[in-house]
Amino acid sequence: MLMKADQSILILIDLQEKLMPAIADGASVISQSLKLATMAGLLEVPVVATEQLPEKLGHNVPDILELCDQVIGKYHFDACPDGLIDELPEGRQQIVIGGCEAHVCMMQTALSLVDAGYKVWVVADATGSRNELDRDVALDRLHQSGARIVTVEMVAFEWLRHCKHPRFRDIQGLIK
Repeated sequence: MLMKADQSILILIDLQEKLMPAIADGASVISQSLKLATMAGLLEVPVVATEQLPEKLGHNVPDILELCDQVIGKYHFDACPDGLIDELPEGRQQIVIGGCEAHVCMMQTALSLVDAGYKVWVVADATGSRNELDRDVALDRLHQSGARIVTVEMVAFEWLRHCKHPRFRDIQGLIK
């Protein structure tokens, strides 16, 4: 099954300023997430972000915030009990998700979205944890639970569908 831009929602989990310095290769996670969110904006894919306990952990990185259509504060590790599903745009059943920490908030949210009947793609190069082993085990568990593991480039070219897409050169420039 291919991802389709007109059926997708991008969800970015807890890319918060106070958390990111502790994430293994956090700068790369932010860079890849920014590419995803920029591509989503170019292709009219809604971008929803979450923030875990923002009054303590601060807000998402400013560059991420600028690209989000909506930000949901949460207290559960899984964003769904804090209203994520109710806030998602209707008519879109494909969830493309990344963020932190891969083995806690991102994984629990992705598993709940799978359980709720959404088709979920986890963007491996836009996810992170403090420890690489935790991230890798989370990605394996998500795959075993029905989520599809992809990369930013895979998302880009599936959302585009073909090289004659009017946004092809813009997207190509982002991933080169």
